[in-house]
Amino acid sequence: MNEQVIKISDNAVDRIKKIMSEAQSQTIGVRIGVKSGGCAGMSYVMEYATDIKPNEEIIEEKGVKVLIDPKAVMYLLGTEMDYKKEKFSSQFVFKNPNESERCGCGESFKV
Repeated sequence: MNEQVIKISDNAVDRIKKIMSEAQSQTIGVRIGVKSGGCAGMSYVMEYATDIKPNEEIIEEKGVKVLIDPKAVMYLLGTEMDYKKEKFSSQFVFKNPNESERCGCGESFKV
């Protein structure tokens, strides 16, 4: 069996389940990708997925489905997706071993 592109923490699974329970009924999971932008050059993108696109990696873990954009796979290999809740904010956090640099605000990265 191939190693999956990303690992999903229990906190992230719980949060995905919660946002999926509030999503529209045709939503099948969440899609993760990367896009150019941000002060370090690339940023993570998350959106609801209503279908599976050609060549997407599909990760099904603990009852959630995460789809990985095929153009993002090489940037996300080995990443752990977590969800952190702090006093004034809560967000998905990507621990990516491919990052060579991350911007100060934590919104973008460089590989």
